[in-house]
Amino acid sequence: MESKNINKILIVDFGSQVTQLIARQVRELGVYCELINFKKFNKIKILNKNIKGIILSGGPKSTLSKSAPNIKWKLFLNKLPLLGICYGHQLVANICGGKTKYSNKKEFGSAVLIEKKKSQLTEGFFTNKKNIVWMSHSDSVIVKPKNFNVIAYSKNSKFAILESNSRKIFTTQFHPEVFHTKNGKKLFSNFLFKICKVKKNWTEKYKLQKLIKEIRQNVSSNQKVMCALSGGVDSSVLAHLLYKAVKKNLICVYVDTGLMRQGETKEIINIFKKKFKKSFNAINAQKIFLNKLRNISDPEKKRKVIGKTFIKIFEKYAKNKKNISFLAQGTLYPDLIESKSFSGSPTSIIKSHHNVGGLPKKMKFKLIEPFKEMFKDEVRKLGNLLKVNNFLINRHPFPGPGLAIRIPGLIDKSKIEILQKADKIFIDELKKRKLYHKIWQAFVVLLPTKSVGVMGDARTYEFVCALRAVTSQDGMTANYYYFKHTDLSEISNKIVNEVPGINRVVYDTTSKPPGTIEWE
Repeated sequence: MESKNINKILIVDFGSQVTQLIARQVRELGVYCELINFKKFNKIKILNKNIKGIILSGGPKSTLSKSAPNIKWKLFLNKLPLLGICYGHQLVANICGGKTKYSNKKEFGSAVLIEKKKSQLTEGFFTNKKNIVWMSHSDSVIVKPKNFNVIAYSKNSKFAILESNSRKIFTTQFHPEVFHTKNGKKLFSNFLFKICKVKKNWTEKYKLQKLIKEIRQNVSSNQKVMCALSGGVDSSVLAHLLYKAVKKNLICVYVDTGLMRQGETKEIINIFKKKFKKSFNAINAQKIFLNKLRNISDPEKKRKVIGKTFIKIFEKYAKNKKNISFLAQGTLYPDLIESKSFSGSPTSIIKSHHNVGGLPKKMKFKLIEPFKEMFKDEVRKLGNLLKVNNFLINRHPFPGPGLAIRIPGLIDKSKIEILQKADKIFIDELKKRKLYHKIWQAFVVLLPTKSVGVMGDARTYEFVCALRAVTSQDGMTANYYYFKHTDLSEISNKIVNEVPGINRVVYDTTSKPPGTIEWE
Protein backbone atom coordinates (compact mmCIF):
# COMPACT_ATOMS: atom_id res chain seq x y z
CA MET A 1 0.00 0.00 0.00
CA GLU A 2 2.83 2.35 -0.84
CA SER A 3 2.25 5.93 -1.87
CA LYS A 4 4.75 8.03 -3.85
CA ASN A 5 3.94 11.15 -1.86
CA ILE A 6 3.89 9.80 1.67
CA ASN A 7 6.73 9.54 4.19
CA LYS A 8 7.42 6.02 5.34
CA ILE A 9 9.46 3.83 7.65
CA LEU A 10 11.16 0.74 6.20
CA ILE A 11 11.08 -2.38 8.41
CA VAL A 12 13.68 -5.00 7.51
CA ASP A 13 12.38 -8.45 8.47
CA PHE A 14 14.77 -11.12 9.75
CA GLY A 15 12.02 -13.64 10.45
CA SER A 16 10.72 -12.78 13.92
CA GLN A 17 7.28 -14.12 14.86
CA VAL A 18 6.38 -10.60 16.00
CA THR A 19 7.81 -8.46 13.18
CA GLN A 20 4.33 -7.40 12.14
CA LEU A 21 3.79 -6.03 15.66
CA ILE A 22 6.48 -3.46 14.83
CA ALA A 23 4.47 -2.44 11.78
CA ARG A 24 1.36 -2.37 13.93
CA GLN A 25 2.96 0.01 16.44
CA VAL A 26 4.11 2.31 13.65
CA ARG A 27 0.71 2.29 11.93
CA GLU A 28 -1.16 2.94 15.17
CA LEU A 29 0.97 6.04 15.62
CA GLY A 30 -0.31 7.25 12.24
CA VAL A 31 2.79 6.57 10.14
CA TYR A 32 3.00 4.51 6.95
CA CYS A 33 5.53 1.66 6.95
CA GLU A 34 6.65 -1.05 4.59
CA LEU A 35 7.87 -4.55 5.45
CA ILE A 36 10.72 -5.96 3.40
CA ASN A 37 12.80 -9.09 3.97
CA PHE A 38 16.54 -8.70 4.33
CA LYS A 39 17.27 -10.36 0.96
CA LYS A 40 15.16 -7.83 -0.95
CA PHE A 41 16.66 -5.03 1.13
CA ASN A 42 20.13 -6.12 0.02
CA LYS A 43 19.10 -5.73 -3.62
CA ILE A 44 18.19 -2.07 -3.14
CA LYS A 45 20.78 0.25 -4.70
CA ILE A 46 19.34 3.63 -3.74
CA LEU A 47 16.97 4.29 -0.85
CA ASN A 48 13.74 6.07 -1.77
CA LYS A 49 13.77 9.69 -0.65
CA ASN A 50 10.43 9.16 1.11
CA ILE A 51 12.04 6.67 3.53
CA LYS A 52 12.69 8.59 6.75
CA GLY A 53 13.97 5.77 8.98
CA ILE A 54 14.83 2.06 9.14
CA ILE A 55 13.87 -0.53 11.75
CA LEU A 56 15.66 -3.90 11.92
CA SER A 57 13.50 -6.70 13.37
CA GLY A 58 14.29 -9.66 15.58
CA GLY A 59 14.75 -13.15 14.15
CA PRO A 60 15.12 -16.84 15.03
CA LYS A 61 18.72 -17.15 13.84
CA SER A 62 21.91 -16.39 15.77
CA THR A 63 24.17 -13.63 14.44
CA LEU A 64 27.02 -16.05 15.23
CA SER A 65 25.73 -18.63 12.76
CA LYS A 66 27.44 -19.00 9.38
CA SER A 67 24.02 -18.82 7.73
CA ALA A 68 22.97 -15.76 9.74
CA PRO A 69 21.02 -13.17 7.72
CA ASN A 70 23.05 -10.05 7.04
CA ILE A 71 22.53 -6.75 5.28
CA LYS A 72 24.48 -4.29 3.14
CA TRP A 73 25.12 -1.92 5.99
CA LYS A 74 26.77 0.78 3.86
CA LEU A 75 23.35 1.41 2.33
CA PHE A 76 21.91 2.86 5.50
CA LEU A 77 24.70 3.49 8.01
CA ASN A 78 25.17 7.22 8.69
CA LYS A 79 22.40 8.07 6.20
CA LEU A 80 19.09 7.47 8.00
CA PRO A 81 17.94 7.05 11.61
CA LEU A 82 18.10 3.38 12.54
CA LEU A 83 16.39 1.32 15.25
CA GLY A 84 17.63 -2.26 15.72
CA ILE A 85 15.56 -4.71 17.80
CA CYS A 86 16.90 -7.97 19.33
CA TYR A 87 18.59 -9.64 16.33
CA GLY A 88 18.86 -6.15 14.81
CA HIS A 89 20.52 -4.94 18.03
CA GLN A 90 23.17 -7.68 17.88
CA LEU A 91 23.69 -7.31 14.13
CA VAL A 92 24.35 -3.56 14.39
CA ALA A 93 26.74 -4.15 17.29
CA ASN A 94 28.73 -6.64 15.18
CA ILE A 95 28.72 -4.36 12.11
CA CYS A 96 29.91 -1.34 14.07
CA GLY A 97 32.83 -3.09 15.77
CA GLY A 98 31.25 -4.63 18.86
CA LYS A 99 31.06 -8.31 19.73
CA THR A 100 28.22 -10.76 20.33
CA LYS A 101 28.53 -14.09 22.12
CA TYR A 102 26.30 -17.00 23.08
CA SER A 103 25.42 -16.59 26.75
CA ASN A 104 24.61 -19.12 29.43
CA LYS A 105 22.48 -16.43 31.04
CA LYS A 106 19.56 -16.35 28.62
CA GLU A 107 16.58 -14.04 28.90
CA PHE A 108 13.11 -15.20 27.94
CA GLY A 109 10.11 -13.32 29.29
CA SER A 110 9.82 -10.25 31.50
CA ALA A 111 12.94 -8.46 32.68
CA VAL A 112 13.63 -5.30 34.67
CA LEU A 113 15.31 -2.62 32.55
CA ILE A 114 17.36 0.00 34.41
CA GLU A 115 18.15 3.41 32.97
CA LYS A 116 21.83 4.41 32.92
CA LYS A 117 21.84 7.46 30.68
CA LYS A 118 19.25 9.84 29.24
CA SER A 119 18.38 9.49 25.57
CA GLN A 120 16.08 11.06 23.04
CA LEU A 121 14.79 7.53 22.30
CA THR A 122 13.70 6.85 25.89
CA GLU A 123 12.10 10.16 26.88
CA GLY A 124 9.02 9.26 28.96
CA PHE A 125 9.80 5.54 28.69
CA PHE A 126 11.15 4.93 32.20
CA THR A 127 9.42 5.37 35.57
CA ASN A 128 11.89 6.05 38.38
CA LYS A 129 14.67 4.90 36.05
CA LYS A 130 13.10 1.42 35.64
CA ASN A 131 10.77 -0.37 33.24
CA ILE A 132 9.43 -3.89 32.59
CA VAL A 133 10.39 -5.19 29.15
CA TRP A 134 10.05 -8.45 27.20
CA MET A 135 13.26 -10.32 26.37
CA SER A 136 13.70 -13.29 24.05
CA HIS A 137 17.37 -14.07 23.34
CA SER A 138 20.22 -16.50 23.91
CA ASP A 139 23.04 -14.38 22.42
CA SER A 140 24.16 -11.14 24.05
CA VAL A 141 26.32 -8.19 23.11
CA ILE A 142 29.44 -8.49 25.29
CA VAL A 143 31.54 -5.69 23.74
CA LYS A 144 29.80 -2.48 22.69
CA PRO A 145 30.90 -0.65 19.55
CA LYS A 146 33.18 2.38 20.02
CA ASN A 147 31.40 5.73 20.38
CA PHE A 148 28.16 3.98 21.42
CA ASN A 149 26.56 4.94 24.75
CA VAL A 150 24.88 2.48 27.10
CA ILE A 151 21.41 3.85 27.75
CA ALA A 152 19.99 0.96 29.81
CA TYR A 153 20.84 -2.49 31.11
CA SER A 154 19.16 -5.53 32.67
CA LYS A 155 20.39 -8.29 34.96
CA ASN A 156 21.67 -10.42 32.08
CA SER A 157 22.13 -7.74 29.39
CA LYS A 158 24.57 -5.01 30.31
CA PHE A 159 24.01 -3.39 26.90
CA ALA A 160 20.20 -3.60 26.67
CA ILE A 161 19.89 -0.21 24.90
CA LEU A 162 22.75 1.23 22.86
CA GLU A 163 22.92 4.60 21.15
CA SER A 164 25.18 6.40 18.72
CA ASN A 165 23.44 9.76 18.77
CA SER A 166 25.79 11.43 16.30
CA ARG A 167 24.89 8.73 13.74
CA LYS A 168 21.25 8.42 14.90
CA ILE A 169 21.62 4.68 15.55
CA PHE A 170 19.61 3.17 18.42
CA THR A 171 19.30 -0.50 19.36
CA THR A 172 17.39 -2.51 21.98
CA GLN A 173 17.99 -6.08 23.11
CA PHE A 174 14.34 -6.35 24.22
CA HIS A 175 11.14 -6.25 22.15
CA PRO A 176 9.35 -2.89 22.54
CA GLU A 177 6.72 -4.00 19.97
CA VAL A 178 5.02 -6.60 22.24
CA PHE A 179 2.47 -5.44 24.78
CA HIS A 180 4.43 -7.18 27.59
CA THR A 181 6.94 -4.29 27.32
CA LYS A 182 5.51 -1.46 29.37
CA ASN A 183 5.26 1.82 27.48
CA GLY A 184 6.76 0.34 24.32
CA LYS A 185 4.70 2.63 22.11
CA LYS A 186 6.43 5.64 23.69
CA LEU A 187 9.78 4.35 22.46
CA PHE A 188 8.44 4.02 18.91
CA SER A 189 6.83 7.45 19.13
CA ASN A 190 10.16 9.01 20.09
CA PHE A 191 11.94 7.26 17.26
CA LEU A 192 9.34 8.30 14.67
CA PHE A 193 8.61 11.88 15.62
CA LYS A 194 11.67 13.12 17.52
CA ILE A 195 14.42 11.24 15.69
CA CYS A 196 13.02 10.51 12.20
CA LYS A 197 10.79 13.62 12.28
CA VAL A 198 8.00 12.01 10.27
CA LYS A 199 4.45 13.34 10.14
CA LYS A 200 1.25 11.46 10.95
CA ASN A 201 -0.29 10.45 7.63
CA TRP A 202 -1.72 6.92 8.00
CA THR A 203 -5.42 6.89 8.93
CA GLU A 204 -8.18 4.27 8.70
CA LYS A 205 -9.88 6.34 6.00
CA TYR A 206 -6.68 6.59 3.98
CA LYS A 207 -6.08 2.84 4.40
CA LEU A 208 -9.58 2.06 3.12
CA GLN A 209 -9.11 4.30 0.09
CA LYS A 210 -5.78 2.63 -0.72
CA LEU A 211 -7.29 -0.87 -0.49
CA ILE A 212 -10.15 0.05 -2.81
CA LYS A 213 -7.73 1.65 -5.28
CA GLU A 214 -5.46 -1.41 -5.28
CA ILE A 215 -8.36 -3.80 -5.91
CA ARG A 216 -9.64 -1.68 -8.81
CA GLN A 217 -6.16 -1.53 -10.32
CA ASN A 218 -5.88 -5.34 -10.28
CA VAL A 219 -9.43 -6.24 -11.37
CA SER A 220 -10.56 -5.19 -14.85
CA SER A 221 -14.17 -4.35 -15.69
CA ASN A 222 -14.80 -7.74 -17.34
CA GLN A 223 -13.36 -9.82 -14.49
CA LYS A 224 -15.32 -11.17 -11.54
CA VAL A 225 -14.15 -11.71 -7.98
CA MET A 226 -15.38 -14.65 -5.93
CA CYS A 227 -15.29 -13.93 -2.21
CA ALA A 228 -14.90 -16.91 0.13
CA LEU A 229 -17.50 -15.82 2.66
CA SER A 230 -17.61 -17.70 5.96
CA GLY A 231 -19.63 -15.15 7.93
CA GLY A 232 -16.72 -14.45 10.28
CA VAL A 233 -15.37 -10.96 10.97
CA ASP A 234 -12.67 -10.98 8.30
CA SER A 235 -14.61 -12.42 5.36
CA SER A 236 -17.66 -10.27 6.20
CA VAL A 237 -15.63 -7.05 6.13
CA LEU A 238 -13.87 -8.30 2.99
CA ALA A 239 -17.19 -8.84 1.20
CA HIS A 240 -18.28 -5.28 2.00
CA LEU A 241 -14.90 -3.91 0.85
CA LEU A 242 -15.10 -5.82 -2.44
CA TYR A 243 -18.67 -4.72 -3.02
CA LYS A 244 -17.54 -1.11 -2.69
CA ALA A 245 -14.59 -1.72 -5.01
CA VAL A 246 -16.05 -3.89 -7.81
CA LYS A 247 -19.86 -3.70 -7.29
CA LYS A 248 -21.65 -6.08 -9.69
CA ASN A 249 -18.46 -8.03 -10.37
CA LEU A 250 -18.56 -9.51 -6.87
CA ILE A 251 -19.79 -13.06 -6.23
CA CYS A 252 -19.99 -14.14 -2.58
CA VAL A 253 -19.92 -17.88 -1.97
CA TYR A 254 -20.70 -19.40 1.42
CA VAL A 255 -19.81 -23.08 1.81
CA ASP A 256 -21.71 -25.01 4.47
CA THR A 257 -19.08 -27.52 5.59
CA GLY A 258 -21.23 -29.08 8.30
CA LEU A 259 -18.52 -27.90 10.69
CA MET A 260 -20.18 -24.65 11.71
CA ARG A 261 -21.66 -23.74 15.08
CA GLN A 262 -25.26 -24.63 15.84
CA GLY A 263 -27.71 -22.55 13.80
CA GLU A 264 -24.92 -20.53 12.23
CA THR A 265 -25.51 -21.43 8.57
CA LYS A 266 -29.12 -20.26 8.65
CA GLU A 267 -28.06 -17.04 10.39
CA ILE A 268 -25.35 -16.26 7.83
CA ILE A 269 -27.58 -16.98 4.83
CA ASN A 270 -30.30 -14.69 6.16
CA ILE A 271 -27.88 -11.78 6.74
CA PHE A 272 -26.01 -11.92 3.43
CA LYS A 273 -28.91 -12.88 1.20
CA LYS A 274 -30.54 -9.67 2.35
CA LYS A 275 -27.36 -7.60 1.88
CA PHE A 276 -25.99 -8.93 -1.44
CA LYS A 277 -29.11 -10.56 -2.96
CA LYS A 278 -28.13 -12.22 -6.29
CA SER A 279 -24.42 -11.74 -5.54
CA PHE A 280 -24.68 -14.20 -2.65
CA ASN A 281 -24.64 -17.98 -3.10
CA ALA A 282 -24.71 -20.82 -0.56
CA ILE A 283 -23.38 -24.33 -1.24
CA ASN A 284 -24.24 -27.35 0.92
CA ALA A 285 -21.04 -29.40 1.11
CA GLN A 286 -21.54 -31.19 4.43
CA LYS A 287 -21.22 -34.71 3.02
CA ILE A 288 -18.17 -33.79 0.95
CA PHE A 289 -16.20 -32.47 3.93
CA LEU A 290 -17.16 -35.30 6.26
CA ASN A 291 -16.11 -37.87 3.66
CA LYS A 292 -12.81 -36.09 3.03
CA LEU A 293 -12.05 -35.93 6.76
CA ARG A 294 -12.95 -39.53 7.45
CA ASN A 295 -10.07 -41.42 9.13
CA ILE A 296 -7.91 -38.27 9.41
CA SER A 297 -6.71 -37.39 12.91
CA ASP A 298 -3.50 -35.41 12.28
CA PRO A 299 -4.25 -31.66 12.63
CA GLU A 300 -1.93 -30.60 9.80
CA LYS A 301 -3.57 -33.08 7.42
CA LYS A 302 -7.02 -31.86 8.49
CA ARG A 303 -6.15 -28.25 7.66
CA LYS A 304 -4.64 -29.13 4.29
CA VAL A 305 -7.54 -31.41 3.30
CA ILE A 306 -10.01 -28.68 4.26
CA GLY A 307 -8.08 -26.01 2.34
CA LYS A 308 -7.88 -28.14 -0.82
CA THR A 309 -11.55 -29.14 -0.57
CA PHE A 310 -12.62 -25.50 -0.36
CA ILE A 311 -10.63 -24.70 -3.51
CA LYS A 312 -12.10 -27.67 -5.43
CA ILE A 313 -15.63 -26.53 -4.52
CA PHE A 314 -14.86 -22.96 -5.59
CA GLU A 315 -13.34 -24.18 -8.86
CA LYS A 316 -16.34 -26.38 -9.58
CA TYR A 317 -18.68 -23.46 -8.91
CA ALA A 318 -16.64 -21.12 -11.14
CA LYS A 319 -16.77 -23.65 -14.03
CA ASN A 320 -20.40 -22.80 -14.64
CA LYS A 321 -19.84 -19.07 -14.42
CA LYS A 322 -18.10 -16.59 -16.70
CA ASN A 323 -14.98 -14.56 -16.04
CA ILE A 324 -14.31 -15.51 -12.40
CA SER A 325 -10.59 -14.74 -12.31
CA PHE A 326 -10.01 -14.00 -8.62
CA LEU A 327 -10.60 -15.67 -5.29
CA ALA A 328 -10.72 -13.26 -2.35
CA GLN A 329 -9.91 -14.41 1.19
CA GLY A 330 -9.98 -12.66 4.55
CA THR A 331 -6.45 -13.84 5.38
CA LEU A 332 -4.86 -12.00 8.32
CA TYR A 333 -1.23 -11.52 9.26
CA PRO A 334 -1.35 -14.00 12.21
CA ASP A 335 -2.56 -16.67 9.71
CA LEU A 336 0.45 -15.98 7.52
CA ILE A 337 3.06 -15.75 10.24
CA GLU A 338 2.02 -19.12 11.71
CA SER A 339 1.80 -20.80 8.30
CA LYS A 340 4.75 -19.22 6.50
CA SER A 341 6.75 -16.04 6.39
CA PHE A 342 4.93 -13.07 4.89
CA SER A 343 8.09 -11.37 3.68
CA GLY A 344 10.06 -14.47 2.78
CA SER A 345 12.30 -14.29 5.85
CA PRO A 346 13.22 -17.42 7.86
CA THR A 347 10.19 -17.50 10.15
CA SER A 348 9.33 -20.76 11.94
CA ILE A 349 6.07 -22.47 10.82
CA ILE A 350 3.67 -23.11 13.71
CA LYS A 351 0.67 -24.57 11.85
CA SER A 352 -0.83 -24.52 8.37
CA HIS A 353 -3.91 -22.33 8.26
CA HIS A 354 -6.36 -23.76 5.73
CA ASN A 355 -6.36 -20.53 3.72
CA VAL A 356 -2.55 -20.30 3.61
CA GLY A 357 -0.54 -23.47 4.13
CA GLY A 358 -3.62 -25.57 3.37
CA LEU A 359 -4.01 -24.23 -0.17
CA PRO A 360 -3.01 -26.41 -3.14
CA LYS A 361 0.15 -25.36 -5.01
CA LYS A 362 -1.76 -24.91 -8.27
CA MET A 363 -5.00 -22.96 -8.44
CA LYS A 364 -7.09 -21.60 -11.28
CA PHE A 365 -7.61 -18.34 -9.40
CA LYS A 366 -5.48 -15.35 -8.58
CA LEU A 367 -5.68 -14.53 -4.88
CA ILE A 368 -6.91 -11.22 -3.45
CA GLU A 369 -5.98 -10.85 0.22
CA PRO A 370 -6.25 -7.19 1.24
CA PHE A 371 -5.90 -7.93 4.98
CA LYS A 372 -2.79 -10.09 4.89
CA GLU A 373 -0.71 -7.38 6.58
CA MET A 374 -3.37 -6.59 9.17
CA PHE A 375 -4.69 -7.79 12.52
CA LYS A 376 -8.30 -8.50 13.43
CA ASP A 377 -8.87 -5.30 15.38
CA GLU A 378 -7.65 -3.31 12.36
CA VAL A 379 -10.14 -5.19 10.17
CA ARG A 380 -12.88 -4.39 12.67
CA LYS A 381 -12.09 -0.67 12.35
CA LEU A 382 -12.38 -0.93 8.57
CA GLY A 383 -15.67 -2.76 9.07
CA ASN A 384 -17.01 0.18 11.06
CA LEU A 385 -16.05 2.56 8.23
CA LEU A 386 -17.83 0.26 5.77
CA LYS A 387 -20.90 0.12 8.08
CA VAL A 388 -20.80 -3.65 8.43
CA ASN A 389 -23.45 -5.16 10.71
CA ASN A 390 -22.30 -4.77 14.36
CA PHE A 391 -23.19 -8.40 15.05
CA LEU A 392 -20.64 -9.49 12.43
CA ILE A 393 -17.90 -7.05 13.45
CA ASN A 394 -18.03 -7.89 17.14
CA ARG A 395 -18.14 -11.68 16.82
CA HIS A 396 -15.43 -13.80 18.34
CA PRO A 397 -12.93 -15.19 15.81
CA PHE A 398 -13.96 -18.52 14.32
CA PRO A 399 -11.48 -20.68 12.38
CA GLY A 400 -12.06 -21.42 8.71
CA PRO A 401 -11.80 -25.20 9.28
CA GLY A 402 -14.58 -24.76 11.84
CA LEU A 403 -15.24 -27.43 14.44
CA ALA A 404 -12.88 -29.85 12.66
CA ILE A 405 -9.97 -28.42 14.64
CA ARG A 406 -11.96 -28.35 17.87
CA ILE A 407 -12.36 -32.11 17.78
CA PRO A 408 -8.81 -33.47 18.19
CA GLY A 409 -8.47 -36.87 16.56
CA LEU A 410 -11.08 -38.49 14.34
CA ILE A 411 -14.27 -36.64 13.37
CA ASP A 412 -17.79 -37.92 12.82
CA LYS A 413 -21.27 -36.42 12.72
CA SER A 414 -22.18 -37.49 16.28
CA LYS A 415 -19.10 -35.74 17.73
CA ILE A 416 -19.91 -32.59 15.77
CA GLU A 417 -23.47 -32.54 17.16
CA ILE A 418 -22.20 -33.02 20.72
CA LEU A 419 -19.72 -30.16 20.32
CA GLN A 420 -22.30 -27.87 18.72
CA LYS A 421 -24.62 -28.26 21.70
CA ALA A 422 -21.87 -27.71 24.28
CA ASP A 423 -20.44 -24.71 22.41
CA LYS A 424 -23.85 -23.03 22.13
CA ILE A 425 -24.43 -23.37 25.86
CA PHE A 426 -21.00 -21.87 26.60
CA ILE A 427 -21.46 -18.87 24.29
CA ASP A 428 -25.08 -18.28 25.38
CA GLU A 429 -23.99 -18.30 29.03
CA LEU A 430 -21.22 -15.80 28.33
CA LYS A 431 -23.71 -13.45 26.68
CA LYS A 432 -26.21 -13.95 29.49
CA ARG A 433 -23.52 -13.05 32.06
CA LYS A 434 -22.35 -10.04 29.94
CA LEU A 435 -18.91 -11.60 29.54
CA TYR A 436 -18.89 -12.23 25.78
CA HIS A 437 -17.45 -8.84 24.78
CA LYS A 438 -14.85 -8.93 27.56
CA ILE A 439 -13.33 -12.02 25.97
CA TRP A 440 -11.33 -12.11 22.72
CA GLN A 441 -12.32 -15.68 21.84
CA ALA A 442 -14.22 -18.46 23.59
CA PHE A 443 -15.11 -21.98 22.53
CA VAL A 444 -15.40 -25.63 23.54
CA VAL A 445 -13.03 -28.42 22.52
CA LEU A 446 -14.34 -32.01 22.46
CA LEU A 447 -11.46 -34.17 23.63
CA PRO A 448 -10.77 -37.66 22.27
CA THR A 449 -10.78 -38.86 25.87
CA LYS A 450 -13.60 -40.45 27.81
CA SER A 451 -13.96 -40.49 31.58
CA VAL A 452 -15.97 -42.43 34.12
CA GLY A 453 -18.82 -40.53 35.73
CA VAL A 454 -21.89 -41.06 37.91
CA MET A 455 -25.35 -39.88 36.85
CA GLY A 456 -28.48 -40.98 38.71
CA ASP A 457 -26.45 -43.53 40.66
CA ALA A 458 -25.41 -45.14 37.37
CA ARG A 459 -21.96 -45.38 35.81
CA THR A 460 -21.28 -43.30 32.70
CA TYR A 461 -18.33 -43.41 30.32
CA GLU A 462 -18.51 -40.35 28.12
CA PHE A 463 -16.45 -37.57 26.54
CA VAL A 464 -14.50 -34.82 28.29
CA CYS A 465 -14.76 -31.30 26.92
CA ALA A 466 -12.47 -28.34 27.56
CA LEU A 467 -13.61 -24.73 27.82
CA ARG A 468 -11.25 -22.17 26.27
CA ALA A 469 -11.57 -18.39 26.81
CA VAL A 470 -8.77 -15.91 26.19
CA THR A 471 -8.06 -12.21 26.25
CA SER A 472 -5.84 -10.71 23.56
CA GLN A 473 -5.12 -7.59 21.55
CA ASP A 474 -4.12 -9.10 18.24
CA GLY A 475 -4.16 -12.89 18.51
CA MET A 476 -0.35 -13.09 18.51
CA THR A 477 -0.26 -13.45 22.29
CA ALA A 478 -3.10 -14.34 24.66
CA ASN A 479 -3.90 -14.94 28.33
CA TYR A 480 -6.69 -17.12 29.66
CA TYR A 481 -9.75 -15.30 30.99
CA TYR A 482 -10.09 -15.22 34.78
CA PHE A 483 -13.60 -16.50 35.42
CA LYS A 484 -15.33 -16.39 38.78
CA HIS A 485 -15.46 -19.91 40.18
CA THR A 486 -19.25 -19.72 40.33
CA ASP A 487 -19.44 -18.92 36.60
CA LEU A 488 -17.26 -21.87 35.67
CA SER A 489 -19.14 -24.20 38.00
CA GLU A 490 -22.57 -23.19 36.70
CA ILE A 491 -21.54 -23.37 33.02
CA SER A 492 -19.89 -26.74 33.58
CA ASN A 493 -23.01 -28.13 35.30
CA LYS A 494 -25.26 -26.88 32.53
CA ILE A 495 -23.15 -28.59 29.82
CA VAL A 496 -22.99 -31.91 31.70
CA ASN A 497 -26.73 -31.85 32.46
CA GLU A 498 -27.91 -30.82 28.99
CA VAL A 499 -25.45 -32.36 26.53
CA PRO A 500 -25.70 -36.15 26.12
CA GLY A 501 -22.24 -37.59 25.58
CA ILE A 502 -20.31 -35.30 27.96
CA ASN A 503 -19.80 -36.08 31.64
CA ARG A 504 -16.76 -33.97 32.50
CA VAL A 505 -15.71 -30.35 31.82
CA VAL A 506 -12.22 -28.86 32.27
CA TYR A 507 -10.94 -25.29 31.78
CA ASP A 508 -7.80 -24.51 29.75
CA THR A 509 -5.52 -22.02 31.57
CA THR A 510 -2.66 -22.07 29.04
CA SER A 511 -1.43 -18.75 27.66
CA LYS A 512 -0.13 -18.10 24.12
CA PRO A 513 2.77 -18.76 24.05
CA PRO A 514 3.54 -21.54 24.90
CA GLY A 515 0.15 -22.79 23.63
CA THR A 516 -1.84 -21.52 20.67
CA ILE A 517 -5.39 -20.18 21.05
CA GLU A 518 -6.94 -23.09 19.14
CA TRP A 519 -5.96 -26.63 20.12
CA GLU A 520 -5.13 -27.71 16.58
